[in-house]
Amino acid sequence: MNALWFVFAMLSAVFAALVAIFGKIGLKSVDANTATAIRSIIMAAFLFLVVVFQGKLSKIPEIISDKKTFSFIVFSGLAGALSWLFYFLALKYGKVSQVAPIDKFSVVLATILAVMFLGEKISKMNGFGVALIAVGAIIVALS
Repeated sequence: MNALWFVFAMLSAVFAALVAIFGKIGLKSVDANTATAIRSIIMAAFLFLVVVFQGKLSKIPEIISDKKTFSFIVFSGLAGALSWLFYFLALKYGKVSQVAPIDKFSVVLATILAVMFLGEKISKMNGFGVALIAVGAIIVALS
């Protein structure tokens, strides 16, 4: 079994944790939505450079021409933007130690939605793990 997905997932977790720490420090005296907009511009520029560096700039028209694919990428972008807006607002007013675990409730929601809309199957062990995440998020929210 290819473990590359796990390496990438762990790197994602590390950098997501740094988003919370750097974001909390950076939000001390600024508007959260403005900070999110600046962050988005930096991310877009960085990711554009990655695409250029990989030599995949020519793939953009191909993606845009596939209406279904492009529509779902747009929806994903809008959902991501809303997620960032609310995440940075939560960080502005809450503690990272509370906001970050509640944000990870998205794991529970994503799993439920994947089962409902993508037909994914989860094992009993996976279900148990997702339930533990849900319980953990509730405990963090109530503490």
